[in-house]
Amino acid sequence: MTHGWPRRVLRYALIAVLGFVAASLVLVMLLRVVPVFGSMVMVERKVQSWIAGESLNIRHDWTPWEQLADTAKLAVIAAEDQKFPEHVGFDFKQIRKAISAWQSGEDLRGASTISQQTAKNLFLWTGRNWLRKGLEAWFTVLIELLWPKERILEVYLNIAEWDDGVFGLEAAAQHYFGVSADDLSTLQASRLAAILPNPRGWSASSPSGYIQQRSAWIRRQMDQLGGVSYLRRL
Repeated sequence: MTHGWPRRVLRYALIAVLGFVAASLVLVMLLRVVPVFGSMVMVERKVQSWIAGESLNIRHDWTPWEQLADTAKLAVIAAEDQKFPEHVGFDFKQIRKAISAWQSGEDLRGASTISQQTAKNLFLWTGRNWLRKGLEAWFTVLIELLWPKERILEVYLNIAEWDDGVFGLEAAAQHYFGVSADDLSTLQASRLAAILPNPRGWSASSPSGYIQQRSAWIRRQMDQLGGVSYLRRL
């Protein structure tokens, strides 16, 4: 009996791991083709509001690729991940820098690609710890293997957080500028991209001097990437 206990625990652990792998594979394959109407970050924000005794209305409208402004697609790539068309989900140079900084005593900071951010926002919780980073890496590998780049960016633009309760490009465009996601100008798109690092603290419609400078930098990067023709590389 005593000798069999570790074996049983190992067997159950193996079954749990295999079950998780199978379930995550099925989920990722399913989400390659069906619209994504929510994310774990949305669930987390809603739960946080309940715990705080506050009311939070989630604004989110799934919008297909063809109805997302090319300027917004390019602006987000220029701001967040200019190697997006080429990498396999990870920017190893930035990861090495982040690890080096952590080993020097700094907080564990992000070196996330658009693929990693999509995996985190869709499947996981916010925060920074090694467990979440490990799961993030697993889901990043899956979506890079099973989704085309165009789908990854489409989902990211549809679930990214742009203000309290505002998720996705369509909701953000209406919230800040009163237009649809396919009518965003280059200036508006660059301002939305500029606030992504701190969407609940910065405003795209009433930008600070820093956001104006950052959005101007993003527009220069968009030009240097070759304009919307760059999207053909996806």
